[in-house]
Amino acid sequence: MPAETSSRKTLRVAVLADSDTRWKWGALTARRIAGDISGADAAITGFLLRGRATPTARQLGEVGAGLPAPREVTGTEFLGLVRGGPYDVIVLALVGGSVQALLHGLARLWPQPARRPVLVTGYVGVVYEKLADGLLLRHGADLVLANSPYDEERFRAVYEGVGADASCVTRAALPFLGGTPYGGVADTVVFAAQPSVPERRADRTYLLRRLVGHARLHPDREVVLKLRSKPGEHTTHIEELPYQRLVRDLAPPPNFRLAYGHMGDVLDRTGLLVTVSSTAALESLHRGIPTAVLTDLGVREPLGNHHFLGSGCLTSWDRLDAGHRPEADEQWLVRHGVRTPGDPYDAVRAKLAALLAQPRLAPPAPYYTAGTATGYLPGILARHRLDEAPPERGSGVRQAVRHAVREAARGAYRHGVQRVAPVIRRMGEL
Repeated sequence: MPAETSSRKTLRVAVLADSDTRWKWGALTARRIAGDISGADAAITGFLLRGRATPTARQLGEVGAGLPAPREVTGTEFLGLVRGGPYDVIVLALVGGSVQALLHGLARLWPQPARRPVLVTGYVGVVYEKLADGLLLRHGADLVLANSPYDEERFRAVYEGVGADASCVTRAALPFLGGTPYGGVADTVVFAAQPSVPERRADRTYLLRRLVGHARLHPDREVVLKLRSKPGEHTTHIEELPYQRLVRDLAPPPNFRLAYGHMGDVLDRTGLLVTVSSTAALESLHRGIPTAVLTDLGVREPLGNHHFLGSGCLTSWDRLDAGHRPEADEQWLVRHGVRTPGDPYDAVRAKLAALLAQPRLAPPAPYYTAGTATGYLPGILARHRLDEAPPERGSGVRQAVRHAVREAARGAYRHGVQRVAPVIRRMGEL
């Protein structure tokens, strides 16, 4: 049940994520929005929604969330855990379909106005594709966070365009923007790789050849390939052609190296950040680091670099090799949430405090229902096994056996998806 806000009490927050990057967003968002809510302390508990992108312990350790490792659960298990009302706030840091399924599951727990948790969701980074689809799948949460004034306008327009309530849209910012401002002394060039952009082997090989070529052209600089995951690990997107495997054939020079770990630690030593469209560009721009968004493969929606139109950051490897350092447009930075006057979470905390103070909240009311999305919603719920009401807890040996069988099946499925399937696909390309 929500905590009383008249005196100092512990605000209990649950974060449910489905990948390492969404765990980072969800955990850091929870810390930002739960801070100083009418004098309440915060206790944040993490959960991972079991699936093909479930991160490893190494990935979770490099996120930098500063919280204990989250517990792995299914959607129905999570609903069972929150059924008794131990949480005041639930942050759904999930892909859109999972958010929608959980919202319907939570609506079944509280079908009438009740003292229920406040439901919060949003996006882990740049929203450059599936805007309407992703937003409507998130509708039904009490707060849908927008990372910038630009996103806030777009989010409201989508909801209002279908006649849905847009009052849930609340401006915030990416919670991991921060770090030491750039001092203009570092000369390290960092390429921030992305798991799925670009997808084609030829395009990824091209980017690596140019990065290695830049290292050879400038032997006095350290050139770093910043990677999100190691082979066999998965993040928000499945990576079929890992860069660290492709680079082996290019014989990089001694001043070239690979890097993993927390992006903030890498940016501490970066003098130029290069990417196609990674959210790391926003982290870099926030610090004032020269940031290059490549046009070599075109400025195209599937690449996501069209998001940076007007930023002053679009450039090419030819120009970078010749010494060009992009200068970002200040108005673009403000409009896209990179420069945020004041605390960008003030409005979120104000809305959250007002919701927590209400004696009862209406049931979650997603835009998609059996009436508005008859051919779409049932499939989403079925994929998450939430097409029926969460079953009551079983008892004794039967429950233990069923749990063990499910765990074994899930382990085999994950091994097939994460290990065997990529190998088969690569063999098919030979």
